[in-house]
Amino acid sequence: MTPEEEREYKRRRKSRNLVVGVVLLAFVVLFYAITIVRMGD
Repeated sequence: MTPEEEREYKRRRKSRNLVVGVVLLAFVVLFYAITIVRMGD
């Protein structure tokens, strides 16, 4: 693997990890909101 290919691979991996982290955070916020709403009933 050339240095250029390695940089591209690391860049893609970093962006994919960022997307996974954002999705995970969205699920946490969603479950938190659902819990708060259900406790209010």
